Amino acid sequence: PPMSARGASNAPRGSQLPAQEKVSNELFTLTYGAMVRQLLHDFETVEEVNAELDAMGARIGSRLVDDFLANAQGVRCADFKSAADSVARVGFRSLLGVTARVGAWSETSDAGSGPSACSIYFEENPITDFVELPRGLEELSYCNVLCGVIRGALEQIGMHVTVVVVKDVLKGADGNELRLTLKEHAAETYPFKDDD
Repeated sequence: PPMSARGASNAPRGSQLPAQEKVSNELFTLTYGAMVRQLLHDFETVEEVNAELDAMGARIGSRLVDDFLANAQGVRCADFKSAADSVARVGFRSLLGVTARVGAWSETSDAGSGPSACSIYFEENPITDFVELPRGLEELSYCNVLCGVIRGALEQIGMHVTVVVVKDVLKGADGNELRLTLKEHAAETYPFKDDD
């Protein structure tokens, strides 16, 4: 649309957002791809690259959780089940713009009572747009940054988890699946003593 004298578009303001969002997603996707390529150049093994992607994601997740909780009105993460549901429903939508769901709940012997393992399923993954894994990199966990983001965010609220990629469309799967397993749920401690 033509620009007015003040530089504002004549199109309604809301109609510009999807195009800007698409450019931002594409820019992020390409930037992430370039970063993974550089890591492959800098590290000697694919296992080291996978570990670095997870560590980077954990640093991102530990910073995102405060913003997430501040903006997610009415979202409670009191237990593993509600936290995993919040990550899937709200976190994936706000971080990646995709819909995810939680399923395959199970209990493990490591964590206390209640469900302590689940899978997060999502069909679309903008991180993998424009990506094909070349031969020789079949062991690369390209989306390991997502595992780290979830792990880092949940650690900030006292939930120590492992997160692994179970299914990846880059490796021929029909969808994406991340498996979360709760290892420990630390009790909240408060820095101040109650004056009863």
